[in-house]
Amino acid sequence: MQPILSIKNLSKTYASGLSALAEVDLDIARGEIFALLGPNGAGKSTLINIICGIVTPSTGTVTVDGHDIQRDYRAARAMIGLVPQELTTDAFETVRKTVSFSRGLFGLPKNPDHIERVLRDLSLWEKRDSRMMQLSGGMKRRVLIAKALAHEPRVLFLDEPTAGVDVELRQDMWRLVRRLREQGVTVILTTHYIEEAEEMADRVGVIRRGRIILVEEKAELMRKLGRKQLTLHLQTQLSELPESLAERGLELTGGGRELVYTYDSQGERTGITRLLNDLASSGIAFSDLQTRQSSLEDIFVDLVRERA
Repeated sequence: MQPILSIKNLSKTYASGLSALAEVDLDIARGEIFALLGPNGAGKSTLINIICGIVTPSTGTVTVDGHDIQRDYRAARAMIGLVPQELTTDAFETVRKTVSFSRGLFGLPKNPDHIERVLRDLSLWEKRDSRMMQLSGGMKRRVLIAKALAHEPRVLFLDEPTAGVDVELRQDMWRLVRRLREQGVTVILTTHYIEEAEEMADRVGVIRRGRIILVEEKAELMRKLGRKQLTLHLQTQLSELPESLAERGLELTGGGRELVYTYDSQGERTGITRLLNDLASSGIAFSDLQTRQSSLEDIFVDLVRERA
């Protein structure tokens, strides 16, 4: 199936000489939730701004459902909804008029039923006649999302959508994103809250210094790069590891009362049985043990550190 969003050899160098993007290739499938992760300054916002027609690329092409973002701008842009990081709205306008106006910008006829549905989905219906200046920061964030959905886009960009908002809105956002996917909307998410990507994404992309360094299905990424840690709580404090255990890759923590063993959970041999035998041979007894699976955040941090 043809991807709904196709990015080929995309680069952006500003007049100052700053290279914000370098030879980015990326295809996004129709109806998927794609999480784009990267540290500050990695190029996430530049990439989104180019796709949305806000910034002109230096080289490369972007097509949205077959429409070139430069040659066929109006058709391509009409396919896209964008929820920016900044809270920019008309302070004196009402919620309903603000959202309805966004629909009109795309030349679409009025559709009060659709506007009502969007406002209800975002728990904004009771605030429909309130002026923007009367809303809390979280409610204003909801209005930005409603504006992005007013023209019924097929691709929705959420650029740090829950930055600085409460847990309730974050949970509402997750539920809304899942409903949108069920309706066939493609959602592209950038976030500092990596648990959002872990919770919602089908695929994960990592961008660093303007380059995509990894694109992988989330489950496969966790399988291939995920690690487990076995923590042994020792009965007797150790000041250092015995020589017989020096090559076992152990870390002595907790003031000498814990041994941490990191291993590949997908490997044929974890080495745990041999480790426990070695500990017994060395006279080291433990009172308890626990395991921990690495999270997407652990994997992300490791990837960025390795490519530094």
